Order: sequence, then C-alpha cells, then structure tokens
Amino acid sequence: MTVPKCRFSGNPLKHTFVNLGMSPLSNAFLREDQLNQAEKFYPLHAYVSEDNLLVQLEQFESPDKIFSDYAYFSSYSDSWLQHVNAYTELMITRFGLNKTSQVIELASNDGYLLQYFHDKEIPVLGIEPADNVAKVAQAKGIPTLVKFFGVKTAQELVQEGKQADLLVGNNVLAHVPDINDFVAGMKIVLKPDGILTMEFPHLLQLIQQNQFDTIYHEHFSYFSFLTVEKIFAAHGLTLFDVEELPTHGGSLRIYGRHDSVSQPLSSERVTALKTKEIKAGLDRLDTYLQFNQNVQETKRKLLSFLINIKNQGKSIVGYGAPAKGNTLLNYCGIRTDFLDYTVDRSPHKQGLFLPGTHIPIYHPDKIQETQPDYVLILPWNIKEEIMAQIAYIREWRGKFIVPIPEVKIY
Repeated sequence: MTVPKCRFSGNPLKHTFVNLGMSPLSNAFLREDQLNQAEKFYPLHAYVSEDNLLVQLEQFESPDKIFSDYAYFSSYSDSWLQHVNAYTELMITRFGLNKTSQVIELASNDGYLLQYFHDKEIPVLGIEPADNVAKVAQAKGIPTLVKFFGVKTAQELVQEGKQADLLVGNNVLAHVPDINDFVAGMKIVLKPDGILTMEFPHLLQLIQQNQFDTIYHEHFSYFSFLTVEKIFAAHGLTLFDVEELPTHGGSLRIYGRHDSVSQPLSSERVTALKTKEIKAGLDRLDTYLQFNQNVQETKRKLLSFLINIKNQGKSIVGYGAPAKGNTLLNYCGIRTDFLDYTVDRSPHKQGLFLPGTHIPIYHPDKIQETQPDYVLILPWNIKEEIMAQIAYIREWRGKFIVPIPEVKIY
C-alpha cells in the first residue's frame, strides 16, 4: 500500500484527521438512465501532516475529471452575490483600483464577482477550468480563459503582458492538488506592487463547529492561518492582513504581497489570529487527532433524530444539493428511506439525482406541493437565506432541521 505524502512538504502522512469512509465525487450528479450503473466511490480520508499541520485528502481523480464539467454556479446564492459586491467596493476603496488597474480572478466561475468590477469599467480577466461555467461568464461580457492555473499559465499571461494589480481567488485554494505550483504561479502573475486576496473555509471553524461535511474530494486541503502563512512564505509572498468572515460557515480572507516590498504594513489582525489559533491548539497535533471521534458522535445523533421522526410517520425532504450535503448524506447513509427528495434553485441540478444516495432533485416549488413536516437544510451556511425563501412551510406547521454543528430544529 502506498503511503500518502503531504502536498506541501512531500513528507509521509501518518495521522488521520477524520475518516468518512467511501464516497462518490460530491458533484457527480446522476441522470435517471445512470441510476442502475456502477458508481465510483473513493476513500474520503483526511490526514494531517505532522511537520506543518496541513489537513489534506489524497488525490484519487484528476482535476480535469472533477472540474471540466462543473455543476456549481456561484450566482445562485443571493447572499454570496451581496458578499462579493461588498468585496468589490472594499477593494476599490482600499487599494485605489481604477480604469487602469487589472483584476484577475482564479477560478472565476460564472463571472459572479468580476461582473461588479466590470460594471465599474475596471479591466478584468477570469481564469476558469470548467468550460460550461466559463461560457456563462463569457456571455456576460467577462473575458475568461478556460484553463487550470499554475506556473505555466502564469508565465503565458506574463508573456502576453498581463499581470494583476489585484489577484483574487475565492474558494479555490482548497481545490488545488498541487499547492506549490498554484502559489508559485500567483507569485509570477502578481505585479511587483500588486495585492492578492484569497478566501477559503477556516480550519478553526471546521474543527470547532464540527463542519466535517465541508470535506469532499474537490477540496484537497484545509487551512489554518498558521499553515497557510508558511505555504505563501515558502514562495516569497507575505500575508500582511487577514479577515475572519461568516461565509461558508466561517472563512478567512488573506491579503498578500511580494516579500520584496514593505507596503502595505502588516496588520495587527495577523498577530491576533495567530494568537487565537495557538490558544485553540492548532499548533499541536493532538488537537487534530480528536476530531474523528467527534464526527462519529454527530453521525449517531443525527441518525437517531431522523429515525425518531420517521417512526412518528413524519415526512422529511431536503433543501439544496451542495457538495457538503453529499458528504453528509453518504457518510451517514441517509437515502430516500429518510429524505423523499431534495430541491435546488439551480436549473443545472434539477431533474438529476444526488451521487451515492440517488435522492431526486426538484425545483423548490415541490415543497409547496407536498407540504413536508420537516425540511433538512443541507447548505446550512446560508440557512437564514433559505428559511426566509421558504418561510411558507410554517403555514402547515413545517419545521426546519439544521444538521451542523449539531442537530437543531427551527
């Protein structure tokens, strides 16, 4: 058996962070004619590196297989669009971006973010590996390259005279199997006085809020600030500021610059967050080794709760078809014996079936038709948005179930 190796240091991985068993790719949705065909399942086993405490999965499928035809379109969450619109205003104000600036976004999806810079006539370029998603951005007038990003793509951009005043990456750092190639590419494509920002789920929140369902094969790595600072420093990039954000159950937005320049100065928020992470034990291996037991306990509690509801003759449906939901459902063995169906606003998912569990996905109107007793919110990170959208379930005394960090009824 081959021993997995740390994708940053190359050292062998010996320690389990959490083992979620075997699971299909979380965005490998099925058509009806595929339901009787064999599905591929892969180990969903997260390790922690002893030398740098990077939490990571082994790579079983190539990024081409995972991202070439992607089912996730960022623009179907209103709260996420509000978030990136506010980000656009903040960057323009803080860093003085204007019509002569170049904004480049890595994994730019359907143009959800760059459209706001584009509306202000600031030059933009998206880099997006999923052709089907990139076409939506291009239709909006957002220039988008259909490529994976790394050193090679960065060098090509520089040869074409394109470098970034602002280099953006939202929820992409975790999706990169070769973290060293990706960060080295960022160093190349960033102008000498350019600024980069990256957003990604915060490992501290994953541990403290028991967010094990954010672990899936599309996410290769899970970062604390202490670890991500080491990775960027190894490639000549200094993280000078950081913000803790509520998005995706708790994320970080890191700000970076070349280590050869002294401005902007380092923020007190960097020191404060490092102190917070050390206090929470993120600098110690034993903190990571406790997580697996907590997750097993959560699984037992959720299943006991759902069994009790079903024994009362109540009906349960899902809301959403996010990647995190597929991790939760497959790990807990929740299929149509518990959930009649789930719904999703994205027309790209409606009419399909969830991977592994084969739960059908409908338009949200289905909830009004069938009037279930309970709605299990799978994208719990936007639970307020969802509860507002389908508040009408109160008309028949319907209730919401939020599974993470622990089962709660609303």
